[in-house]
Amino acid sequence: MNVVSNKWIGQRTIRPDGADKVTGRAAYAADATMPGMIWGKILRSPHPHARIRSIDTSKAEALPGVKAVVTAKDIVDFPVDTPVPLGIQDMRWMCRNVMAREKALFHGHPVAAVAATTEEIAAEACRLIEVDYEVLPWVIEIEDAIRPDAPILHDFLRFEGRPSNIAGKLEHRLGDVEAGFAEADVVIERSFATRPVHQGYIEPHACLVSVAPDGKTTIWSSSQGQFMVRAMTSLLTGIPQSDIRAIPAEIGGGFGGKTIIYLEPVAVMLSKKSGRPVKMVMTREEVMRATGPTSASRSTVKIGARRDGRIVAAQGTFYLQAGALPGSPIRGAAGCAFAPYDIPNVHSVGYDVVSNRSKVAAYRAPGAPIGAYAVECVLDELAEALGMDPLELRLKNAARQGTKAAHGPVYPRIGFAETIEAALAHPHYKAPLGKRQGRGVACGFWFNAGGESSAQVNVTEDGNVVVTTGHPDIGGSRASIANITAELLGIDYRRVSVLIGDTATIGYSNLTGGSRVLFASATVVTQSVEKVITQLRERAAKIWGIDPDAVKWEDGQALPAGDNAGRFPPLTLKQLAAKASETGGPIGAGVQLNTTGAEGGFATHICDVEVDPELGIVRVVRYTAFQDAGRAIHPGYVEGQMQGGVAQGIGWALSEEYVYDRQGRVDNASFLDYRMPVCSDLPMIDTVIIEVPNPKHPQGVRGVGEVPIVPPLAAISNAVYNALGRRFYSLPMSPPKVLATLEGAAA
Repeated sequence: MNVVSNKWIGQRTIRPDGADKVTGRAAYAADATMPGMIWGKILRSPHPHARIRSIDTSKAEALPGVKAVVTAKDIVDFPVDTPVPLGIQDMRWMCRNVMAREKALFHGHPVAAVAATTEEIAAEACRLIEVDYEVLPWVIEIEDAIRPDAPILHDFLRFEGRPSNIAGKLEHRLGDVEAGFAEADVVIERSFATRPVHQGYIEPHACLVSVAPDGKTTIWSSSQGQFMVRAMTSLLTGIPQSDIRAIPAEIGGGFGGKTIIYLEPVAVMLSKKSGRPVKMVMTREEVMRATGPTSASRSTVKIGARRDGRIVAAQGTFYLQAGALPGSPIRGAAGCAFAPYDIPNVHSVGYDVVSNRSKVAAYRAPGAPIGAYAVECVLDELAEALGMDPLELRLKNAARQGTKAAHGPVYPRIGFAETIEAALAHPHYKAPLGKRQGRGVACGFWFNAGGESSAQVNVTEDGNVVVTTGHPDIGGSRASIANITAELLGIDYRRVSVLIGDTATIGYSNLTGGSRVLFASATVVTQSVEKVITQLRERAAKIWGIDPDAVKWEDGQALPAGDNAGRFPPLTLKQLAAKASETGGPIGAGVQLNTTGAEGGFATHICDVEVDPELGIVRVVRYTAFQDAGRAIHPGYVEGQMQGGVAQGIGWALSEEYVYDRQGRVDNASFLDYRMPVCSDLPMIDTVIIEVPNPKHPQGVRGVGEVPIVPPLAAISNAVYNALGRRFYSLPMSPPKVLATLEGAAA
């Protein structure tokens, strides 16, 4: 549904990066080369938990072709008793994740690195490094990590006054939850579990680094934020940020997994030591073993309602795995779980739990799918107990303008209820089901973010426009910015080129994550274009010899503002650009801003499944996602985000999980064994875009990239129950688990 009629905003314009990507011309980090380049490889721990007594690199250094060796002593050490925050990361943990220091904390933890003239020599040199390990007891699962007698990963972690693997706690309270439950007529309490799942980006981590003799450092890498790369690399290597230039390549997927760094500081130190450019590319096995999946979880949710369906109390406890170092997304689980609903009494608690796994990284609305899975499944049971339609129950309790959320804000104008109403009215919700088929619904919320962004808009000498922003384009920001710029200037979108600047060519811009990029970049681009339009009016006024206030900009040209301003022929953008040198010089403007006003995003999903009782296979046969996008600047990209989130949610719900062997090692560290859904596992995913404009944004934008992955886990689980009459309280609902449940029911 369109809320405003525009020429380019809301149109499915051709994506500016499309041709290069489909023809193979697009340059990714692993495509970068330099004269004299050598290769870096990492030696990784064979143990899930071991004290590092000593490292002898002499044999590796003596191998012909080896140019440099790096260990933890080459990476800046941040003492564990002094927090060093950088965004949502803490450099105390980052320095220990990039290179093991006191202990190796997971199988695959980097212990040393080598740079050599070929990859083969670098790999051989890694095998020659001798590490003396004291193997320690290890722990993988949450329930084992929080036992009183569990092996402790970090002596410095304390919880409730004693050594613990619980690294932190986050709590939200609203009202009086005990009084609320006392008021309830129906109370449902259930416990749930999810497994770690990887983001599954197609492009592995890669970088090329060159440290010049004067210390000037250039980094080409696959990341979700070149300014993040510069800052973290500076902190971990001791090189001033002003001496580091980070250049973003095209990115082959990230989904949050490339909002931190793994290779860059190691490659920098290898290049600095060797005096040569160093290239590093992870194998898929390294990606699976040593980069961040999202957390496994253990959750308990309790919800109480009156007989009329009004929810009066809700309580949630969420234990999330952080991996080997603190930092699980408990904020997303505890904060987003109950956020779609107007509940007067809420208590939500998240616990950050360390264990001998690779450190988790963000994954598309980090933590929120885990919270929604538990809450939305309990809501379905509550609806059944009350004899209510599950969507009607959600609509009755939907958060609206003025609702106070447990995590803090009072909501402004939001479009959550509209997504439920659209789902209730959609033909999918009323369509008949076949044998062994079931239908489920679920809703979801993600905070969305604003933050720092910079933009520069320049008019070229031939009257076209170049826009430079500072965010890697993952979800279509270039196409959307071209639409907005063309709309504001009144020109064809094909006359707008959008570039992603590096850290030396554009002002600071926060990373691509948090569903912030279009919200933030559109804000600064809009302000930049408005300044350019002011300049164009001033140039026209100078040519005509009238006051700039007597000039208006309309449909791509300067016009007298009225009859009193005089009668002059229109001046187009091309004409004004051609006269730029005569009227004041180049035409352009930039804006740097810490953007505010990003509002949360909401979605409602309907899912149909079919269960094969003989094979235990659950197939999603129909799926419709409804989401409030605020304003869909480029509907094709919005739909793609919605469909992509659903596809990843289907994998999380039905097949994806990390499997560990008895030695504490990932046993399925490849795309062959890690069961991501492929095309044949997915239905056509229908989308319905709801547009309730965000009043705090010039185009009404709300972030859309993360909300779509929040509802699917619960929607699919609820659909399976509807098909089988059996509930599953742990994911994935893989064929062995489904068969075991069905066989247990038949016994």
